Amino acid sequence: MATTTLTQPRSLLERLLLRLQQATGAATETSVASERASQTSTEATSWGPPRFAETDRTPEPVQLQTVVHPDGRISQYPPPDKWEDWVEWDGQAWPRRVARRYTLVPTVCFNCESACGLLAYVDRETLEIRKFEGNPVHPGSRGRNCAKGPATINQIYDPERILYPLKRVGKRGEGKWKRISWEEALNEIAEKMRESRLRRRDGIMYHVGRPGEDGYTNRVIQAWGVDGHNSHTNICSSSARLGYTLWSGIDRPSPDHAHARVILLLSSHLETGHYFNPHAQRIIEGKERGAKLIVLDPRLSNTASKADIWLPTWPGSEAYVLLAWANYLIQQDRYAKDFVRRWVNWEDTLQAVAEGQLPIEDAGLREAIRQAAPRFSFELFDRLLKHLYAPFTLERAAREAQVPVERLREAAEYIADCQGRLATHNWRSASIGNLGGWQITRALFFLNVLTGSVGTKGGTGLNAWHKFVPRPFDVPPPGNTWNDLLLPQEWPLAFFEMSFLLPHMLLEGRGTIDVYFTRVYNPLWINPDGFVWLQALLDEEKIRCHVALTPTWNETAWFADYVLPMGHAGERHDLMSQETHAGQWIAFRQPVRRVAMERLGHSVRYTYEANPGEVWEENEFWIELSARMDPDGSLGIRKHFESPYRPGEIITVEEYYRWIFENQVPGLPEAAAKEGLTPLEYMRKYGCFEVKRDVYQPYEREVGPEDPGVEVDGVRRAGFPTPSRKLEFFSRTLYEWGWKEPRFTIPWPLKSHVHPDQIDRSRGEMLLLPNWRLPTLIHTRSANAKWLYELSHKNPIWMHPEDAARIGVRTGDLVRVETEIGYFVNTVWVTEGIKPGVIAMSHHLGRWRLKPDLGVNRQASAWVALEETGPGQYRLRRKAGATPFESWDPDTRRIWWQEVGVHQNLTHAVHPDPVSGAHCWLQKAVRVTRAQPGDQQGDVWVDTRRSMELYRRWVALTRPAARYSPDGTRRPYWLKRPLKPTREAYRLPDAVFTPAEPYPSLEEAASLISEDFLIGPRPTDPGRLNAETDS
Repeated sequence: MATTTLTQPRSLLERLLLRLQQATGAATETSVASERASQTSTEATSWGPPRFAETDRTPEPVQLQTVVHPDGRISQYPPPDKWEDWVEWDGQAWPRRVARRYTLVPTVCFNCESACGLLAYVDRETLEIRKFEGNPVHPGSRGRNCAKGPATINQIYDPERILYPLKRVGKRGEGKWKRISWEEALNEIAEKMRESRLRRRDGIMYHVGRPGEDGYTNRVIQAWGVDGHNSHTNICSSSARLGYTLWSGIDRPSPDHAHARVILLLSSHLETGHYFNPHAQRIIEGKERGAKLIVLDPRLSNTASKADIWLPTWPGSEAYVLLAWANYLIQQDRYAKDFVRRWVNWEDTLQAVAEGQLPIEDAGLREAIRQAAPRFSFELFDRLLKHLYAPFTLERAAREAQVPVERLREAAEYIADCQGRLATHNWRSASIGNLGGWQITRALFFLNVLTGSVGTKGGTGLNAWHKFVPRPFDVPPPGNTWNDLLLPQEWPLAFFEMSFLLPHMLLEGRGTIDVYFTRVYNPLWINPDGFVWLQALLDEEKIRCHVALTPTWNETAWFADYVLPMGHAGERHDLMSQETHAGQWIAFRQPVRRVAMERLGHSVRYTYEANPGEVWEENEFWIELSARMDPDGSLGIRKHFESPYRPGEIITVEEYYRWIFENQVPGLPEAAAKEGLTPLEYMRKYGCFEVKRDVYQPYEREVGPEDPGVEVDGVRRAGFPTPSRKLEFFSRTLYEWGWKEPRFTIPWPLKSHVHPDQIDRSRGEMLLLPNWRLPTLIHTRSANAKWLYELSHKNPIWMHPEDAARIGVRTGDLVRVETEIGYFVNTVWVTEGIKPGVIAMSHHLGRWRLKPDLGVNRQASAWVALEETGPGQYRLRRKAGATPFESWDPDTRRIWWQEVGVHQNLTHAVHPDPVSGAHCWLQKAVRVTRAQPGDQQGDVWVDTRRSMELYRRWVALTRPAARYSPDGTRRPYWLKRPLKPTREAYRLPDAVFTPAEPYPSLEEAASLISEDFLIGPRPTDPGRLNAETDS
């Protein structure tokens, strides 16, 4: 069972790829500066501009594949039967007539999570990639891509990308590295992991931002037998996930935009949302079919500009608006009563009223419900709804949201007339921005419930119905360990890991990490409170070994111990599926050069043989690392990586996907057989497969007595994966886990930390809106796409003219924005496209590097000085912006912009929602002024001592499992959790963490954040809310 030695890149393949690579030899220690110089000199003839061969063949007249899109647009593509050998004229060679011969390889984009199809044009002779276009047979993207898809070519031919494995030889962050082989990297890291695994089951952590795949790495972690999966969900979507889960047991929506009568968006979803390109197409199709578009957004986004009704609501007021529309339907008896009767847990709700768990003030109604128990009538529930939501008038909502009541009434009529076809979406805007944002999501889905538009054609489905994830050949058993650094007992209902608090928990002594992997995750930059991350990353006692898996340098990788180059889209294998519409599909990401080489008869064992330099892929890396971690099988790990086709031998990546396609994708073997292909060959050829179409209302499916289900009108149906198998209006889960007040247990507004009461505009305080995206960039992984950064390289502060006049600034002036923990300096853009009292600054921009010639791509980052100005106080100051530089790519000499944006996230305090665990992104700008003397654009200053104070204040709002668990467990077992362990692991430990410095009292914390999180009744509770209170 000895592990095989990795193959070395072969000279034939190197020649085909026009790479000149150093053979073997001792790895030399290189400084940060000399590493880039080394790459430039040794790769001058090998890693450089792509070369394309001319062919004597003349392009033949071919009937192109014509795709007629639902909106009437027509696209044309090379037909799939010509993809393996395609000849076309080179437009760039004009006026010369030059023909090029390609093999076209489908793959999947990774410049967001939409998983749109791409088609790579690979030169058949030089094996260089000419371009990426859309894959016309992809069911989600249908041949279309946004700007980020074709820009994949920039990322592959990035002259600054990391080509070889590197190991730190100086202090962390000092920037000294040596090049090592993959063999060395695997053996050294595997040995550290084995040593950790022999001692403990919580010492290895894999921290992923965007997985870009469905389940592969989760299987690997589970095979290791550790509780080690961490993610970025709690800075992204966790409040929305909790809100949808409390209703339906499924944590994401899947709107059918194309067939809707009304589309309601709490986001700039048309231009940047999740899932951007596939949803944008279908939103426009819906509009062209007559759908009305309603948008709630304090910023005039491109989405808002397309709206029939744009409501620039004050952030945090969205639940009031949504419940006012709900009340409009309820009071006028215009809601789908039969759907609600059949599919909502209204009997449970009335029972809660009868038992005093849901207190109401109408004594007569309360007594009628008690008298009727347990044989309730739906008429009582209708009366209860009318009583509960009567205070939510349109006038009240207009005051809360600061929008015209006439527009709310117009929107209410659209919703009332939707005929069960209301498509809604709320992802990273209101729900992730606000304290209690999960209640905004519950209020939004309440409208789907009331209109009967749950899973209907043109309505809002749920992602589990439309996303297809096949099972792998081997599923390791669940672990029996709970890692408190992932899900601490203060947040038993979090969705999911308390990822952004990891450094705070490490620094206050909650644990340590032996081996820490970061992949598609740049926590030092992307998370709030990044300088606390810096402190943790520099502490070799807290994080003993940090391995960064990344194609390019990023701010976090700079502080790693190993930097291992992984491939971009088109350089690795993955499976992906997303809920883009009411159907199911699966897409196959492929390393396109490898596939092209194999088509041409060349044998490839490892993907790094086909990629630039020694760039590898995660799939093969995990297989080899896991085998080395357990070479003799004594840890029980190796068996999960043995081939289903060659017993006892380590599986290959081809065998992994071959087994899935042969056994786990319904209809694929039959479709492949019709073309005389194996299932793997079919997926290599087309890159995707449509599993189902028109998936609507699966909860209505009849099931047998042995299947999970619920009886509805005498018929046993599938229902929903909630405890009641119905949609849960009243959440017994929240009630039992300590959130007993009715403002939590039913859809209800919670007072946000940025409620107008919390923003004293007379003192110059404002609300900072930082969580909106640009359509041309994606988090921190698009810095190496020159086309995208030429389009988008600024993130000025949007400011309303009224506020600009008060401060005394004009467009282009410098402004200092002071937050709770520091400040940043940036230019201002004065516009009426933002609500007065609110300033907005986009995500993505403000990248930086600590050395002039190495680090984050120079076209996208500033060279900065990072200094500690006092105990726990840090300042970032710009030395230079984007500048032209010499490389084999002539475009690097044409960089004309200097601005790269400002890194605002460093100045954001952490705001962990006490229920969902989400970071509440909206920030109080405690002071916004003209720049101070000596301020420079890009300046950032933070006091991390203040950061930790605010962290402790927010922790004080929680209701920990140790005190409130109803059954002695850490978390409700029915809730989702990545890599769910055994039930035994859910038991609370005998001892829980006690901080060295006590947290503030609940009363103190709530008085400064939101009094709604005090224990006990509040004036805003159901039955207490009236037109005078909180108006």
